[in-house]
Amino acid sequence: MRVLTAAAMREVDRKAIEGLGLPSLVLMENAALGVVDAISEAEGAIGEATSAAVFCGPGNNGGDGLAIARHLAVRGLEVRIFLVLGKSEPSGDAGIQLAVCRRMGLEIEEVRDSAAVRAALDATRDLDLAIDALFGTGLGRALEGVFAEVVEGMNELQVPRVAVDLPSGLDASRHQLLGPCVQADLTVTFAAPKVAHILPPAAETVGELVIADLGIPSSLIDDVEEPAGRLHLLVGEELAGLLPPRERSGHKGSYGHALLVAGAPGKAGAAILSARGAVRAGAGLVTIGVPEPILQTVDLGSIESMTLGLPTGSSGLISREAVERVLEAAQGKAVLALGPGLGQESGAVAAIRRIVLEAQLPVVTDADAVNAFAGRAGDLKRRPAATVLTPHPGELARLLGLKTSEIQDDRVAAARRAAFETGAIMVLKGSLTLISAPDGQVWINPTGNPGMATGGSGDVLTGMLAGLLAQREAFALEVLDAVLLAVYLHGLAGDLAAARMGEQALSAGDLLDFLPAAFARLRNDEL
Repeated sequence: MRVLTAAAMREVDRKAIEGLGLPSLVLMENAALGVVDAISEAEGAIGEATSAAVFCGPGNNGGDGLAIARHLAVRGLEVRIFLVLGKSEPSGDAGIQLAVCRRMGLEIEEVRDSAAVRAALDATRDLDLAIDALFGTGLGRALEGVFAEVVEGMNELQVPRVAVDLPSGLDASRHQLLGPCVQADLTVTFAAPKVAHILPPAAETVGELVIADLGIPSSLIDDVEEPAGRLHLLVGEELAGLLPPRERSGHKGSYGHALLVAGAPGKAGAAILSARGAVRAGAGLVTIGVPEPILQTVDLGSIESMTLGLPTGSSGLISREAVERVLEAAQGKAVLALGPGLGQESGAVAAIRRIVLEAQLPVVTDADAVNAFAGRAGDLKRRPAATVLTPHPGELARLLGLKTSEIQDDRVAAARRAAFETGAIMVLKGSLTLISAPDGQVWINPTGNPGMATGGSGDVLTGMLAGLLAQREAFALEVLDAVLLAVYLHGLAGDLAAARMGEQALSAGDLLDFLPAAFARLRNDEL
């Protein structure tokens, strides 16, 4: 699903109006009906409301609010309209809506100063619902004056708040907060979600998000370009078609052989979890290469996979001598994944770098395999095959030579930069994991929960990536598609686990246990 900036949404509107000939007033009516339907279908106090205050600004968002007020009144609700005005009066389509409301005899009160703000808020306390139609996607600066007073006062009301298109005070194109903004319980946006609806902290003000249909063809939304690259939200319904049922005649050789390299003394669990993740994700065969000292432990911990002992240095980490053994083992394999628990001793780092740069097959690099390229991201462009990197923010900061705070300030921009500089598909882990491609496209993953912030969770994801990439040929999957599936299913398994046992006690092993249910849920085999 596309996630749009304000500029992209304006372009969609323009093409609908100028290209298709859809009158802007029709789009406004469709928007209003979408909001009214969302209110009537909402559960609890919002859906049961019999009265509403509608706060309308002077622009098109205010015009939407005036149309909403009309339709609510027609459906029998008591409606009071508060027209919040600065220097400008409603004009164009908003002016038409205002004239219709007046001819209908609806109660309209102008709000131009602090006294009028207080009176409007006092009146709203006796009603069931407050509707925010002050500003929509056109706002690009912090609210001031009477508008800021209204927003701050609305947030203090003990009645549910519904935002039209976007909580007033947000910039649709940014995740940062500009200043005071409405804290909505329900937001009804139009045609497609915007950046502020999806990414925190702005998204934390949205409440429940409903996307209303404006009657605009989906092709206009799908085809609109963004200068920095397209932004998408992963949706299960769109991903489900990537995993058709297995052929009845299939065998283990049909679903690829994944090779993983992981682990060190004291970190055998990282190897075990990644190997089990690859098995659970459906790889036909899995071999896990580990330092010789932990070979038996990994053998016992992941009985479905095979093991490959690797030479070590005095520290017990893989040594330079392991390179040729891994590259030889990679012959005929579908994918190589490495990094979990390998360590950062110089010999291990040198081995990791050679393996990554010389391997002739798709490679998933995680944890210490990402750290091996700290400050040298551009080296990864020399890789002869597809590369997937799965850093957390600290690892990405080291890769790019930045501070972690700089990554967190704009995760989308950081993921785009990393994908461009490395030529790799970038999986930036964290709340709302991001997947970025070298062409600038970014996907936001909505699955997952805080209970997954536990040791080993990333190792499971590495294994899942290897397992799904191993099945590319069987399911005619592109590398990017396999990555999107792995990230979504990893989070979904965590959500199913948290629903059963809560977030506090969640462990990485639970993700493996709930992964079959996640696959079934995605395929709609189990609802």
